[in-house]
Amino acid sequence: MNFPQTLSLALWLAGLGHFVLLIASAQVPHRLGWKTDLAHLTDFNRKLMWTYAGTTLLTIIAFGILTLALHDAFLARDRAAVALAAFIAIFWTLRLAVDAAWLRHIDWPKGPAFILGHILLVALFLALASTYWLVVLWSFQK
Repeated sequence: MNFPQTLSLALWLAGLGHFVLLIASAQVPHRLGWKTDLAHLTDFNRKLMWTYAGTTLLTIIAFGILTLALHDAFLARDRAAVALAAFIAIFWTLRLAVDAAWLRHIDWPKGPAFILGHILLVALFLALASTYWLVVLWSFQK
């Protein structure tokens, strides 16, 4: 398999990976006890947190849809598609940086399910960031 074929497969998997991430996202409020924790906030701050969660969710859905819909444009090195790839790469790279510097593993809830979940999430974030960075870097090769 040559590089364009490998990148093509990686893009299909990245597109689907965003939807796999929704499975984890759907479990967050219950597993992390948001109902109890958010009850301590004012109504405004609680609504604000749900707004942030909702817009992040919609961003991830958009990343998945756009990756699948623009798959061929990424491979054709279309400028707009490469710009989108750069944005998505930066998004997931920043998410990894936040995880490493701010949401440290020690801060995560305890238990084997959370440890495994954290490892799988970081692996997915790394795969997503890497895939989109490869699109950007490949766009400079002619």
